[in-house]
Amino acid sequence: MIKYRRLMAKLTIKFAQGILLTIAFMCSTLSLQAQDVSKLQKAVMEVKEERGMKHASLSVAVYDMKKKSSLFSYEASRSLMPASLVKLFTTAAGFDRLGGDFRFRTCLVVTGEVSADGVLRGDVVIVGGGDPLLGSYRYRQTHPDTLYAAWCTALRKAGVNEVQGRVCYDASVFDKQPLCDNWVWGDIGNYYASGVSGLNFHENMYFVYFTPGTKVGYPATVASTSPTGLSILHQNEVMTGPENSGDGVIVYGDPHSSVRTYRGTVPLGRNRFAIRAGLPNPGLVCAERFATYLIEHGVKVSKSSAERILKKGEGRVLSEYYSIPYYMIAQYANLTSNNMYAECILKYLGHQAKSVGSYEAGVSVVENFMKGSGLDMGGVRLVDGSGLSRCDAATADFVCRFLCSLRAKPYYTDFVATLGRAGESGTVASLLKKLPQGIEVRMKSGSMSGVCAFAGVVTNKSGDERCFAVICNNFDGAPSQIKTRLEKILYSIAQL
Repeated sequence: MIKYRRLMAKLTIKFAQGILLTIAFMCSTLSLQAQDVSKLQKAVMEVKEERGMKHASLSVAVYDMKKKSSLFSYEASRSLMPASLVKLFTTAAGFDRLGGDFRFRTCLVVTGEVSADGVLRGDVVIVGGGDPLLGSYRYRQTHPDTLYAAWCTALRKAGVNEVQGRVCYDASVFDKQPLCDNWVWGDIGNYYASGVSGLNFHENMYFVYFTPGTKVGYPATVASTSPTGLSILHQNEVMTGPENSGDGVIVYGDPHSSVRTYRGTVPLGRNRFAIRAGLPNPGLVCAERFATYLIEHGVKVSKSSAERILKKGEGRVLSEYYSIPYYMIAQYANLTSNNMYAECILKYLGHQAKSVGSYEAGVSVVENFMKGSGLDMGGVRLVDGSGLSRCDAATADFVCRFLCSLRAKPYYTDFVATLGRAGESGTVASLLKKLPQGIEVRMKSGSMSGVCAFAGVVTNKSGDERCFAVICNNFDGAPSQIKTRLEKILYSIAQL
């Protein structure tokens, strides 16, 4: 009996020691976490006190994704312009409503009959499906020549060697409003604000090659464009800037007009310096260039290209072209912050859900997706899919709650893979290059005049996931300076 009591006493002591060790470990962990939060608080306050931040709005939020609980908050409920962080909402809604394997579909349709001698008494119609990569120069399978060769082959197989009608385009899957109403005029005409069409082509942009003058301040001339043969009326006011000054050109132009005005500078000593501009009427350009391709390859075309909206069931489909999978398009949209890709996703969401490929319909789908996840959208306002509008608004707290809501979704891993890896890829390749080993940061950046923002997911050495959002508006100074300052906050967040 005495031995038994001694044994029980020893076990009780060991059990108590175990509890004390556990409590000590928990206290130590909480103490370390408190220290890390304190460091983050200090970093935020130091940035807020720096020059150029006196009148700025700074908002920071960090969440434990597993617990869906806040770890840190500074002005996190303030509604601010998020810039390209909006793409997080758009691409996630695309994964949810379209699926990672979804592909945009473009059809080649013929109307009329083909005679025994190979004459099509009707039109060839390219029916767009909203594919943002159709005719893109980036990939071999999307290149115009690859596309046109396949379509030409389809016509040949149908016995067509002459078109007594036109090569037309049907872009009616989207509405006729390529731009969001409240985009800034200084953006419109540039490649990043080219807008979208139901039939996109060459990413709705073209290259302009400038020859600089022999001295700084001398006029630069337009040497050529790519693709060639575009019906663009160039109004060139570009001058020669200092060596290595980069692309200082702003392009102005209505998306329905062929007039493009170029202002700014190109660097001295750079022959055929290339800039990118928004392509007017990409559907018509696609049709015109295909007509030219057919003629060059022995298929006669009688009339000029034009728009033609087919009635339901009208014509005969000769060829169906499918884009690369959605997850790749979403990845490119987020990694490179491509506005046109995001707007195509948004409008297609509207088309799929409401049979209206408009900004309003697409935004409604994204908002319903968020509300369906149980998210309170106070402080959030969306008008486009890319964040180019200065009317978009979000809070850092909402961005974190949104990211937390995705963690249980079956496409969460694919979604996170669309975000840039800090220090390695995408628009965040230059950030957080000195992170301790074992920490991974996947994030999206957002920037425009007076706006710098970051949001994403941190996976620490223990495998814990934290999501974060840092949004800064209305700062003074260059965006590069603010980016460097906010990086201090990002380093502290990554080590929580």
